[in-house]
Amino acid sequence: MPLTTIATTAAPEPVGAYSQGRRIGPFLQVSGQLATDPSTGTLLAADVAGQTRRVLEQAQAVLAAESAGWQDVLMVRVFLASDDDDDFEAMDSAYRGFLAAPFPPRTTVTAGLAPGALIEIDVLAVRPPGGRADAVGREEHP
Repeated sequence: MPLTTIATTAAPEPVGAYSQGRRIGPFLQVSGQLATDPSTGTLLAADVAGQTRRVLEQAQAVLAAESAGWQDVLMVRVFLASDDDDDFEAMDSAYRGFLAAPFPPRTTVTAGLAPGALIEIDVLAVRPPGGRADAVGREEHP
């Protein structure tokens, strides 16, 4: 099965030895995204909700580069800089603004992140190569 590296200008360029994402067969792995401005590479100075929205926009852009969308997401991993309940609630509220029920499985943990980063999210999706992304609504997957 061929391995494809995913790259888009709609998400920040990697700053280390990693890619924005990879595809092998129907599986797409989006690298952990921080709330970074793709044009400047600077971290967004915002609260957890603002950083969450930016991170999800970036993950969405990487998925879209492979004709995938949130309806194709199999698993989401969320890394929060703080274990504060208010930060979790702010993240969860912003998250609900991007993904619709039924929500994919999600793991949320506290982790040491880059200075200024309040959240990092990575995404695993399943989409047959050449599949059509449904930009609105949800698809049924047999």
